[in-house]
Amino acid sequence: MGKLPKRFTAFVETYPRIGAAYRELGDAVADAGPLSNKERCLVKLGLAIGAGLEGGTHSQARKALEAGATPEELRHAALQALTTIGFPNMMRGLSWIEDVLGQEGEPKS
Repeated sequence: MGKLPKRFTAFVETYPRIGAAYRELGDAVADAGPLSNKERCLVKLGLAIGAGLEGGTHSQARKALEAGATPEELRHAALQALTTIGFPNMMRGLSWIEDVLGQEGEPKS
């Protein structure tokens, strides 16, 4: 898995039991159904965009890439927000995805 944010790793170091419980809950949720890791990452990417979470969008975009999603799939996931949460919110999410793609050396579209 990619590099975790310093804030998260510091939290887990300070509160290891909470960090372990959080990881265990995440594993249980991931194992609760038929979605592949890539599909789960793309769903969570859409949720992060919809909730307006910049850090969450960055994180899920990185995780989706690690799970095998293509840059085009990340962008397509962001486009799905257009008719649900509106053009400005979709554009905001798309720009956060482009932040990550730029860090990965992917040219911006």
